[in-house]
Amino acid sequence: MLLNIQFLDDATRPPVQKLEGLTEAQREPGNHLRMVHDHLRRNMETLGKLIERASTGSVSSAEIVSETSELAMVANYRRFGNLCGQHCQIVNTHHSIEDYAIFPELARQGEAFAKIADRLRAEHVVVHELLERLVDALNALAGDPTPDRFEDTKTVYHALERVLLSHLGYEEDAMGDALGYFDIM
Repeated sequence: MLLNIQFLDDATRPPVQKLEGLTEAQREPGNHLRMVHDHLRRNMETLGKLIERASTGSVSSAEIVSETSELAMVANYRRFGNLCGQHCQIVNTHHSIEDYAIFPELARQGEAFAKIADRLRAEHVVVHELLERLVDALNALAGDPTPDRFEDTKTVYHALERVLLSHLGYEEDAMGDALGYFDIM
């Protein structure tokens, strides 16, 4: 399931550039980014627990529907289309905005920030590939809920969770303060 994905070693990330003397107003864009990421973290945690519980048979399909219906992202997806398609679209849109609007501006702030922007773009590629693999695994699981399908789904989910959570934290640390400091937003 995870073949042909080029995982990136966290130890090879460019160092975070410390910016001093930020005002509260300059910290706001980074705080907003963290709030968006916290929403993604909570949804990943909830989905992971549901996948685990479903694989052990301790939750029924009706319970999964009931529990996921409480997620804000699910309510939004119901308004705009199917869960998997909309989640991919939202992540793709979020990454596209960063890749084409924010990262180029960040890169203009000097070589150190250019390296950070390049690395964040590379991490987006890995996150996107894992997200697509998770959607494929979930679709296969829905059509054939066998133990092997559950294991495939859990393997991809845990890889996405590890990569995404690491990426979100690095992105916040590496560019959160820079957004307001350089007035990128």
